[in-house]
Amino acid sequence: MPDASQFLATVLAQPHPALGVFVPAGLHPPAAERRLIDALTRAGSGLIEIGLPSHSAPLDGPVIRAAYHQALRQGTDLARTLRAVEHAAGRAPTVVMAYWEPVQHEGPERLALACAAAGAAGVMVVDLPACMAGRWRDATQDAGLCAPRLVPRHTPGTGLASATAGASGWLYAPASTATTGYQGALDIPALGAFIQRLRAASPLPVVSGVGISTPGLAACVAPLVDAVVIGTPIVRALAADPAQAPSLIASFARALHPTSTTETRA
Repeated sequence: MPDASQFLATVLAQPHPALGVFVPAGLHPPAAERRLIDALTRAGSGLIEIGLPSHSAPLDGPVIRAAYHQALRQGTDLARTLRAVEHAAGRAPTVVMAYWEPVQHEGPERLALACAAAGAAGVMVVDLPACMAGRWRDATQDAGLCAPRLVPRHTPGTGLASATAGASGWLYAPASTATTGYQGALDIPALGAFIQRLRAASPLPVVSGVGISTPGLAACVAPLVDAVVIGTPIVRALAADPAQAPSLIASFARALHPTSTTETRA
């Protein structure tokens, strides 16, 4: 397997946007989880986000919160999450998605080293406190990890420099300002304008998720970004009928497939 961070960079540098899939660790028994990860990558997922379960997930809607709580009831901890990361990282570049609560509990330096040892390309702390940004940057750099950064849509232009400072791997631009699981319309022009501001502030690739609830919406967002990540739709399928999850990912993959070889991202 190539260097994990370089593996991620290569996928994000492709001419057309990658499809990412979010999988909360521990939702299924380990053997079933491995089979599902394999099936999702075969169905078209080019990168994987493994969610580290958290008791408090304020940026997530009810579907992902319920999946986290179920995983925690089933005893999922960092060690269990890392086993999922290790398997996923052998199939596609893998980034751990975490809240600060479990990162603080484990210790930022310890967690970063453990994720790197499991083969993760990076760890994105979605609610990283500004006062901890320097410590987290140092911890990820020392571990050889990327530190993707979620940049809230309400971030003013004057705040983009500080919001993106210390980030590496990618910048995450939420497609919706709601919590995950939003199923309404997306303001594509507003998202496009925000992404243009992000690209002016940083050379990092831009990834989008949150509210990309259908393949049609994924196709609308795709020209703006370097990857589209599907979260709640796949978690809902994984929780209700895991056998249907690969076909769902395949439908999103078809939506992102270019109609001509001359298309380029904005």
